Amino acid sequence: MPQANRREFLGATALSAAALSLPRFAFAADDLAALRAEIERRHDEGVRRLQDWVRLPAIAAENREMAEGCARMMELAREAGFQQVSRVDTEGHPSVFATLDAGAKQTLGVYFMYDVKQADPAEWASPPFDAAILDRPGLGKVLMGRGAVNQKGPEAAFLAALVAIRATGRKLPVNLVLVAEGEEEIGSPHFAQVVRRPEVAAALRKCLGVFMPFASQDGEGQVTVNLGAKGVVELELVASGEKWGRGPKKDVHSSNRARLDSPAFRLVQALHTLVDAKGDPAIDGFAAAARAATAAEKQLLDVAAARLGEAAAKRALSAGAWAHDETWRASLERFLFAPTVNIEGLVAGHTGPGGKTVLPARAVAKLDLRLVPDMTYDGAIAALRAHLDRRGFADVEVNPSGGYDPTSTPADAAVIQASLAVYSRAGLDPLLLPRLAGSYPGYVFTGEPLKLPAGHFGLGHGGGAHAPDEFYVIESAHPKIQGWDGAVLSYVQYLHELAARG
Repeated sequence: MPQANRREFLGATALSAAALSLPRFAFAADDLAALRAEIERRHDEGVRRLQDWVRLPAIAAENREMAEGCARMMELAREAGFQQVSRVDTEGHPSVFATLDAGAKQTLGVYFMYDVKQADPAEWASPPFDAAILDRPGLGKVLMGRGAVNQKGPEAAFLAALVAIRATGRKLPVNLVLVAEGEEEIGSPHFAQVVRRPEVAAALRKCLGVFMPFASQDGEGQVTVNLGAKGVVELELVASGEKWGRGPKKDVHSSNRARLDSPAFRLVQALHTLVDAKGDPAIDGFAAAARAATAAEKQLLDVAAARLGEAAAKRALSAGAWAHDETWRASLERFLFAPTVNIEGLVAGHTGPGGKTVLPARAVAKLDLRLVPDMTYDGAIAALRAHLDRRGFADVEVNPSGGYDPTSTPADAAVIQASLAVYSRAGLDPLLLPRLAGSYPGYVFTGEPLKLPAGHFGLGHGGGAHAPDEFYVIESAHPKIQGWDGAVLSYVQYLHELAARG
């Protein structure tokens, strides 16, 4: 067995209910009571801070209020106690680098994003940047707004934990190194420039690992701990009469379709080659490096299939069947281990009300490609370009806009084990999964040269990321789901658990 897989196997199989029932750290009753009281006392203050943050959009894709978003991130870091806070300019939007020296033995890296996805107010029940507190049946009071759960809600709860610790006169149990970017929602095209700066890399090298605040509870209170994430490539394919040398170089009347070729159909024909009849990737060499699930990972999937509700998953996705009519267990393995080719959007010619009878000179497809270990961002783009060229589509432009490699972290890493311990102490039975099916730029931490473990942590629940009516639970009506105060307290416990593992 390769060394990396052996370590993963040993880490995964070492987990047991007995081990998790004996966390390494426990608060003194007085300490816990004092911190809980301070968190409750500052409840309204913390929620208002989150509302103010959500009301400042910072949408990288639209270049909207990005300087203001960076400035607010710096302000929030200072308010939370970071002594050194600096703006880091890149070739794109700026990032923030901050450090908090608590004189502790251990240092933890923290990853934030301050940008959010676009939002169409016409699709929302409440304006996306009003940050309204609303009642949601079955869940309680939620804050609705773009960025509420992805990721400003969990991040604000983590910052509130730092404020509460300091307000009680206690020292933070670990030192912190914060890196916060403003381009996560466009594929983090310049984040590596930040992490590889000498002063940032030097600070991160002192860290036992890196974590991202997260709302880890699902709609029933279940928590999942992921040992990595898929990578992603975001790109556009463009077919145009100008590049092709056929069809019009500007939009013309559609009657000319009888005597002119169509760039829009040119794009459709190119897209058709990217997947097979079942919709699976057919790009030559694209998945050649993809690593299949190991025996240990298959065991984790067996447990997940037994514990996660298939019907609930289908309801959440508004879906009636899995691709290829696969079983629930097979769908989970495909979800976490299969690379994908997805069309996010298609744009050509007239897309408004009514017809326009135009022959478009240019057509664009927005795609994302999801990557699994051991695929790479660069390798995926090269495979796509070669595939199109080989089939006679050299004129179709491939314009990457962002993305990154997949990540993997061993189960025995402190950032993972601390998560499991805190969740178990809360009376939950955490589910361990090989990876998150979504993506985040953790590769800059887990890959060369840092090679740090990285993961997600946080009690709390939300939904609607990248969709209308995004929300984060503030006052929970569900007995197993933590609201704001519980989420804040979970970060206090997580930091102490990490400190105890030094």
